[in-house]
Amino acid sequence: MTLFSPTMLFILLLGFIILISKGFYILREYERGVIFRFGRLAKGLIGMNGPGVVIIIPFVDKLVRVSLRTVTMDVPPQDVITKDNVSVKVNAVIYFRVVDSEKAIVGVEDYYYATSMIAQTTLRSVLGQSQLDDLLSKRDEINADLQRIIDQATEPWGIKVSAVEVKNVDLPQEMQRAIARQAEAERERRSKVIHAEGEFQASQRLSDAANILSRNPAALQLRYLETIMNVAGDKNSTILFPVPIDLLTPFLKHMESSDAPPPKQVEPEPSDK
Repeated sequence: MTLFSPTMLFILLLGFIILISKGFYILREYERGVIFRFGRLAKGLIGMNGPGVVIIIPFVDKLVRVSLRTVTMDVPPQDVITKDNVSVKVNAVIYFRVVDSEKAIVGVEDYYYATSMIAQTTLRSVLGQSQLDDLLSKRDEINADLQRIIDQATEPWGIKVSAVEVKNVDLPQEMQRAIARQAEAERERRSKVIHAEGEFQASQRLSDAANILSRNPAALQLRYLETIMNVAGDKNSTILFPVPIDLLTPFLKHMESSDAPPPKQVEPEPSDK
């Protein structure tokens, strides 16, 4: 008489397979396992903590999966009062990942929620110490400060913050109109400065050209004739221009010489004999 019937053997074999499956895990390349044995940290029987196949003691060990991939988290919009007393609404995005899976599980209850909260409070604190102009123009420096402060706060939790980026800065309507007026005034100022610089350079060039032409009368006459030709090309208008006196000087001298009365002949006085 056999000790175990085939049915009993089948049930025992099935129970053994189920028992083994409870302690059999496959972790992906980006996953790590945190194992608790009777509430204390432990290592797996095979495969340690991953990746790959990890075997633990069923009903004795408990495995918690932790992803090591970079997480992109949106920081909700925060109402911030800047250093110059301007109320703005700012949101950001934070990139972080788990570098120590045991600290991420043991050091904090929910590392994702904790990182979100520390990011929100740090965002309000750092931006509250900045002026509005710095917030709009020195975005890279503010991002670096946020990344450094949040990374220091989350380091005990095994979290590495790789980047923090301020996304949108929503200004009140009256502040937007004031900034628009300021930008328009700045553009007008630059336009006037550029126009004045152009006028100054043009006047310098004209002065240089006048000095060169004054030293060479022939060049001045050629320039005058060129101007006449350019003006004469327009057939839709009649233009009167003066003739240089230098061109008429020979004719005036000739006319003066022709209109002059002939010299009187002096008759000899009679002599007394």
